[in-house]
Amino acid sequence: MNNATGSIRFILNDEDVTLDDVPATRTLLDWLRLHRRLTGTKEGCAEGDCGACTVLVGRLLDGSLVYESVNTCIRLLGSMNATHIVTVEHLASDDGALHPVQQALVDHHGSQCGFCTPGFVMSLYGLWLSNDRPRRPEIERVLQGNLCRCTGYEPIVKAAEAIAEARPSAVFDPIERTRAQVKEKLAAMAPKETIRLGTPGDRVIVPASNTDLAEVLAQEPKATVVAGCTDVGLWVTKQMRELDPVVFINHLPELQAISQSPQGLTIGAGVTYTQAFEALADLVPALGPLIARIGGEQVRNMGTIGGNIANGSPIGDTPPPLITLGARVTLRSASGGRELPLEEFFIAYGKQDRRPGEFVESLFVPNLPAGEHFAVYKVSKRRDEDISALCGAFRIALDANGRVGEARICFGGMAGTPKRASHVEAFLKGKPWTEETISDARAAFEQDYTPLTDWRASADYRTLTAKNLLTRFFLETSGEPAQLARFEEVA
Repeated sequence: MNNATGSIRFILNDEDVTLDDVPATRTLLDWLRLHRRLTGTKEGCAEGDCGACTVLVGRLLDGSLVYESVNTCIRLLGSMNATHIVTVEHLASDDGALHPVQQALVDHHGSQCGFCTPGFVMSLYGLWLSNDRPRRPEIERVLQGNLCRCTGYEPIVKAAEAIAEARPSAVFDPIERTRAQVKEKLAAMAPKETIRLGTPGDRVIVPASNTDLAEVLAQEPKATVVAGCTDVGLWVTKQMRELDPVVFINHLPELQAISQSPQGLTIGAGVTYTQAFEALADLVPALGPLIARIGGEQVRNMGTIGGNIANGSPIGDTPPPLITLGARVTLRSASGGRELPLEEFFIAYGKQDRRPGEFVESLFVPNLPAGEHFAVYKVSKRRDEDISALCGAFRIALDANGRVGEARICFGGMAGTPKRASHVEAFLKGKPWTEETISDARAAFEQDYTPLTDWRASADYRTLTAKNLLTRFFLETSGEPAQLARFEEVA
């Protein structure tokens, strides 16, 4: 029996699309290629790593129309309501003239075999729309999520620099030409009531508000809640899991709010890494470099802070620093809300303190008290776009005599959950912040953690690296740059 209510509506290039039949696990990539024959969008890795499937997705955010690059291979079609999907086929003009981004790649020989080229075009197009004069680090950041085995990247970067240096003042551009009309259409497509599609065993639900979401989860406590798809997408493409129902929340304005108070920062669970970057980096500067290494640009445009928490992964990058900072998480259900320290949310591997019908609504990150030291370190095989072997966060408060008043240390990748190093913390408290103290404290890590060996790192490597990161934190906070330089050379 079909109990469908409403439809999924979006814009594809210059066409309004309405879908009444959307399988719960249908990816945007498969729909574009198999149903619309837009084959410029490629499947490479099917896990959000290579960028060959990149398109731009426009959405309304705080009243503005924002376009971002996304990975269609792991983005589910049901999440696309009230968006504007732009594929590479939309860029050239009707007479066949290439868009300046495309022409620059031709002029600078930025393509060889060509398989990855459409994805690079779309990533650079997103940059072209948002930044008139990107610096090289900004170009490289945007291309973190695009892999090419032919060109060595330099011609592609040069193409991006050339676009910035000789940006035409008036040029055909399909997005700028229709921005006002698209904004009006997307506002009208926002759901006024919960959208329900599919049949038992294959259902899509798109709630219209947080209240609707709570009511849906009260009725469907085992539903799969999807925000950015960066993890759930792999359940579909790699594990071939059937999901029912899937509840999409990436469009809910109430989950996308960021607010600052004298006490700290409140972040809605639906806020993406990209949205949260500036606010978190302003609050605690050390968080900026960490967020810049989470996935590629496409993943950061999709993945959410709340999803990284709700997922409960022991190797998530945000829980260790947030726990170290004393963050608190707010959960909500149809019966109300509750708040708890983030570290108490993680109970055991694959188990969180989330009752049936509850969802993660927001996160509060308090200000770092003046004078305290904080750092977070991500260790991975690749610098960019790689999952951590371990991620460690350190926070220390020293009294007037240079003794440790408080120490908070938390690691991901060292246990079945993000876990504080309680024995190390206890050992440090009250002792002088000296090299001798740090040397003696290293042994306490073995009381706190018994890490696993897997393909990312051995147990011995993880344990030794955790100890070394404490030493690094000491060197960075002790005002002895010569020692730190020698440490980095060895590391």
